[in-house]
Amino acid sequence: MHSENREVEAPIGPTEATQKFRIAVADRVHRLPPYLFARINKLMYEKRRAGADVIDLGMGNPSDPPQDIVIEKLATAARDPDNHGYSEARGILNLRREVAAKYYKQHGVRLDPENEVIVCLGSKEGFSHLCLALLGPGDTAIVPAPSYPAHTYAVILAGANVISLDVTKPELFLSNIAYTCQYLFPKPKLVVANFPHNPTATVVEKDFYVDLVRLAKKYGFLIVSDLAYADITFDGYKAPSLLTLPDGMKCGVELTTMSKGYNMAGWRVGYCCGNAEIVRALATVKGYYDYGMFRAIQVAAIVALRKTDAAVEAQALEYQRRRDVLCDGLERLGWDIERPKATMFVWAKIPEPWATRMPSVDFAMKLLEEADVAVSPGGGFGPTGEGYLRLALIENQHRLRQAVRQIGRCLGQAASPRDKAAQSPPRREAPVTGVG
Repeated sequence: MHSENREVEAPIGPTEATQKFRIAVADRVHRLPPYLFARINKLMYEKRRAGADVIDLGMGNPSDPPQDIVIEKLATAARDPDNHGYSEARGILNLRREVAAKYYKQHGVRLDPENEVIVCLGSKEGFSHLCLALLGPGDTAIVPAPSYPAHTYAVILAGANVISLDVTKPELFLSNIAYTCQYLFPKPKLVVANFPHNPTATVVEKDFYVDLVRLAKKYGFLIVSDLAYADITFDGYKAPSLLTLPDGMKCGVELTTMSKGYNMAGWRVGYCCGNAEIVRALATVKGYYDYGMFRAIQVAAIVALRKTDAAVEAQALEYQRRRDVLCDGLERLGWDIERPKATMFVWAKIPEPWATRMPSVDFAMKLLEEADVAVSPGGGFGPTGEGYLRLALIENQHRLRQAVRQIGRCLGQAASPRDKAAQSPPRREAPVTGVG
């Protein structure tokens, strides 16, 4: 037999394969908009690579370290072989007990650490998985506007719908919740409260939660309170907790974090407390997604909660001093500033004529390009944030004064004599310390 000469097809080359094969991502990814801060982050990275000394008032990333006693405990716990296995997704019991003890000490609230407390990988992870546990297609959540992005997009990723309501006037926020619940069908399943608020630093008193719980009972929605900035309050103001209300525990939960007051942002330690059924639902979802955080971090977090109250108070006072430095400087430049009573942010109205000339993202780009100062544009937090900037108080006082001078020069505004007298090169301050 004679073999037939046949043309054999060559293997598909990389270019051809790329052209024929298409990655179809999930619809939920298509529901996410372009990241508005990407332009600013890219330019800041490029400027720093080129050697520019950019003063970063953009991301709320604490620049001070945790207390030495906490770091030393982490090192000791990390050397224990027993701490290197999988941990419980809910968090170790002793940490949950310490969280319950803090709630009692700070708010007078008694929590069952077994059923009403769960440890999260930061409050952002807790909130995101909570949305998966509580929401799905056809459900609706009300979120504050301007919006911390996770509050909006965790709801979207869960397949639910978002209604954003302006939160800068809390009484109006409450009345809009009531109106929405009365006329929307099906009624919202979840309302997100975030006070002290990121990004606007809006605060409320306990009466707000009395009214919110009354609405929750009337219309049957759940409440998720994001209390991330409870430890960073100023001028004698203390942030109230939803859980101090007798019925607060019945209709909701509260998320808190150790990222801010304890300077443990990268450690990713948060906790969710409140209604046992909601906590159990979150634990169920987390059981499928993670094995909890590194046990040594949890052991160190116990020490932080137990022994560093004075340092947390000192850190809040430092943020208050930074607030005053930044606000004093911007007011001397003619900016209309409302001093926050809490958070590590100043929510500043863009001055004229710039507010009418350009959107907030372009104004933020101008400050970065021409003043070497990075800020967050208000438009990045939704349409109600347009016309504002969020400035983080993460740089020390000398750097904040320098930022004001550079902004003034950029916008053609003369610095005050006090600013001109402070032209010495900026220096780094020593970290805040407290009783260990």
